[in-house]
Amino acid sequence: MFYYLIAVFIIGLDQVTKWLVVTKMEFGQSITIIDQFLYITSHRNRGAAWGILQGQMWLFYVITLVVIVAIVYYIQKAAKGKILLGVSLALMLGGAIGNFIDRVVRKEVVDFIHTFIFSYDFPIFNVADSSLVIGVGLLMIQMLLDERETKEKTYGENGTHRS
Repeated sequence: MFYYLIAVFIIGLDQVTKWLVVTKMEFGQSITIIDQFLYITSHRNRGAAWGILQGQMWLFYVITLVVIVAIVYYIQKAAKGKILLGVSLALMLGGAIGNFIDRVVRKEVVDFIHTFIFSYDFPIFNVADSSLVIGVGLLMIQMLLDERETKEKTYGENGTHRS
């Protein structure tokens, strides 16, 4: 249940921030937070990351529904006793649902976090996207920990085979 509360929190935060951008800003308007680094910019995306697959909503509906079902399944089956895994899946679930709501309701995703990292103009993103990326990062850490644990059980504490 805890993991679903995390997902609900992410969905709520994502939808509130998007609502604020849609209702308080003009499309294309940008507000400087930290000059040359962080801006709030009202942007829309009808595709996936970096604007790929523009206008392919049916594909996003199908993929997102499959992903949501898979994440819920893994939360139920694999996350018991593995907090890092559960949190990573919860973050991915919240992010997937947050962007799915936009695609269903608005037929586009509202993006607004605009960063320049080492002068690179990073594609504009939102809370749901951030949650997905952090969730995937935590999942990779969990997978590395699981692999290390398996090696330690198989080969001993330092993970190498002793003859």
